[in-house]
Amino acid sequence: MPPAPDPGKERANAVEIARAASEFESLLVAQLLKSMRESGDKSGWMGTGEDATADSVMELAEQQFAKVVAERGGLGLARMVSRGLSRETADKER
Repeated sequence: MPPAPDPGKERANAVEIARAASEFESLLVAQLLKSMRESGDKSGWMGTGEDATADSVMELAEQQFAKVVAERGGLGLARMVSRGLSRETADKER
């Protein structure tokens, strides 16, 4: 007879899966924002030409924005990834 599932372990796994899925979505959104910025107008930040400092600031802003978007539900990718990983984990434990 297999051992009874540990609810504490299951909850910890669910939290870890949700965190990882949210981080994945955050990284993906940040990459999308970066690609959009790099493919757009090349006149630089505030229209003043290329500026390494402005580039760094924009990259940090994109990362923070992406993190917040993902934490608030974002594009729904974290939810889908989390569901898929949870199902896969449950199947392995059976």
